[in-house]
Amino acid sequence: MSSSGSTKAILAALTANGGIAVAKFTGYVITGSAAMLAEAVHSVVDTSNQALLLFGQRAAAKAPDALHPFGHGRSRYFWSFVVALVLFSLGSMFALYEGYEKVRHPVELSSPLVAIAILLVAIGLETYSFRTAIRESRPLKGEGSWWRFLRTSRNPELPVVLLEDTAALIGLALALIGVGLSVVTGNPVWDGVGTLGISALLGAVAVFLMVEMHSLLIGEGATAAEDQAIRAALEGTKNVTRLIHIRTQYLGPDEMLVGAKIAVVPSLDLAGVAATIDAAEANIRAAVPAALVIYLEPDLDRTPVPHSVDQKG
Repeated sequence: MSSSGSTKAILAALTANGGIAVAKFTGYVITGSAAMLAEAVHSVVDTSNQALLLFGQRAAAKAPDALHPFGHGRSRYFWSFVVALVLFSLGSMFALYEGYEKVRHPVELSSPLVAIAILLVAIGLETYSFRTAIRESRPLKGEGSWWRFLRTSRNPELPVVLLEDTAALIGLALALIGVGLSVVTGNPVWDGVGTLGISALLGAVAVFLMVEMHSLLIGEGATAAEDQAIRAALEGTKNVTRLIHIRTQYLGPDEMLVGAKIAVVPSLDLAGVAATIDAAEANIRAAVPAALVIYLEPDLDRTPVPHSVDQKG
């Protein structure tokens, strides 16, 4: 479900940003606004990023092979990391350069009302993309906060699209403010100031995404709730006396690896041990469906039994 929801959000963002980019470039040609140009490049970057996210999903769907026996699921993390790099290097750096130049050498805007009209249309289209990303993210977010979702989600595309759309809406507002102040004050330097604000915004979002995607690329384990559910599933399995230790890691957004050592009843024969492991695996998958790859090692419970101490009256 998460992959399907991600694809819907990506396609909505791709459609919206493609149309917005054309409109913004048209507005820049007419008005000469630096903020409009920065926003146009921002939309082109976002459109390219959505194409990269779709490519990452396709690469992740390839079947396991001898070189990648656990599959290619982390391709989605890699391409999401590339998206963050592109957002920083192209979007933020270009806006920084353009804003700096326009602050140093302000240029009078022509037809500013055209720029304002285009920005308002772009806000409407971007809102459609943002609402789609919100709707598709809600099932994964659950009852937690949106900040927690961005920090803990093992799905890379939805946080990327959410943050890109949020940055796009705030960036459009900054561009609108910059153009508006240029018109009201008659000082075109505000257009450059708005562009610098867009640069700072894109840079902050890109750095945040790079940090989060780096963590996912290295390999994150189960969430706290998932870890508790897996432990409860193992400890609640018949003939399992104790969970000795457990390790988890996401191989991709929809696939988790679980490795655990469990203590079983000493009197079990080989068939009983095998049946206990099968039952434990079934319990884990019922509790956490993403746990698709499970390795369980049975052992005897060697926990020392404390000696009783006689109490003297």
